[in-house]
Amino acid sequence: MRSTHRARRCVALVALVLGAAAAVAAPVDAAVRPTKFDYHITTLDNGLTVILSEDHSTPIVNLQMWYHVGSKDEPAGRTGFAHLFEHLMFKGSQNVRSDEHLSMISSVGGTGNAYTTEDVTVFFETVPAQYLPLVLWLEADRMATLRVSQRTLDSEREVVKEERRWRYENQPFGLLSEILYDEAFTTHPYKHQTIGSMEDIEAASIEDVQEFFDTYYVPENATLTLVGDFETDYALQLVEHYFGRVPKATKPVPRNLPREPPVTRSRRVTVEADNWPLPAVVVAHPITYDGHPDAYPLHILSKILSDGQSARIHRSLVYEQQVAVSAFGQGVIIEDPNLFYAVALVQPGRTPEAVAAALIAELDRAKIEPPGDGELQRAKNQFARDYVIGRITVEQKGMHLAHAQVIHDDVTTADAEFDIFMNVSREDVQRVARTYLRDDNRLVLTILPRGSRRTGQ
Repeated sequence: MRSTHRARRCVALVALVLGAAAAVAAPVDAAVRPTKFDYHITTLDNGLTVILSEDHSTPIVNLQMWYHVGSKDEPAGRTGFAHLFEHLMFKGSQNVRSDEHLSMISSVGGTGNAYTTEDVTVFFETVPAQYLPLVLWLEADRMATLRVSQRTLDSEREVVKEERRWRYENQPFGLLSEILYDEAFTTHPYKHQTIGSMEDIEAASIEDVQEFFDTYYVPENATLTLVGDFETDYALQLVEHYFGRVPKATKPVPRNLPREPPVTRSRRVTVEADNWPLPAVVVAHPITYDGHPDAYPLHILSKILSDGQSARIHRSLVYEQQVAVSAFGQGVIIEDPNLFYAVALVQPGRTPEAVAAALIAELDRAKIEPPGDGELQRAKNQFARDYVIGRITVEQKGMHLAHAQVIHDDVTTADAEFDIFMNVSREDVQRVARTYLRDDNRLVLTILPRGSRRTGQ
């Protein structure tokens, strides 16, 4: 399906639309603030959360079904199973033959797909508004009556294994995240990637399929959002008609994930990797979770350090010091505490040690001095740009509403976060830099091309 990568809240690339305006650090004013959502939220008797938002701007409707299960919920020895299971949800149910789900949607002019992250698995369809009953019936049918055979499991297993080869193993630097998270985490299942290992994908059994389905693909673990051209009362009647018949779960959804212990010492690790053209240095620090008050200034800090070629890390290491051919960073702020990390590909003729020192110096600078007014405003403008442009389509609106409900357990945050971000101060940014980018929780990871330590390159 579409992607197994980490769900990110920032909407990238569309920045070109406002690129010229962003060059001037003008403050975000009320005219930029997005219109608040008008929605209705309810819970069916079987536990399914339903969010309805009328949007009559276009004669279409978007459905999103968020299951609160991702790769962090996989049992030991079954990494990659949540993503594999996402594929299996298209392999047939009591009334829909294998692979007919999407073909029925496309036959009426609609589109659909799915993705899996560490925290959620999401299925989505956009269709002409009059076909709302069709997509509701399709989703309800597979929630209630999914059928998976050994033959389809074996077939999709091979599809996922090929996806792993294509997206990760055969891509230059494609194993960066896998190596980093395996080194940075000891206990929490964020240690492994959503795509999983070849061995675990191979080991998945038909019994695992049934157990996973019975445990996580139940109404009380799901949130349905509808955004588009419908009347709320009519849409809710349809939802109750199709989903009200899905039985309640017979057991609670487990939420007993192991917690990552605090990091109390710095580490330096050097490894070698296949398909690795140049040495790379990664500096990583643990950070907090999505929804924590510190998450908002951390978002801003991440933009100041790493959003675009004019951000501090890229500008310093690539343009000014010329020690790296590429440099970037990212604050991964998701459901459980994760990482801020900065990456630099070492310029030929430079050493990983020099690059590591340059990266650490940029992170330390954030602790010593708060961002300038222009830097802070630029970051807020970037956020406002992403936020506003990321709420244009019915699909994007549905994503914001579902994310707020599933990850924050509070749908009102879909609107409330904008003002929180706009009120982040220079002192807030410096405070979170001092809190999280500490010397005693730092991982410095050097990744070298396979065999380079032996040859001395």
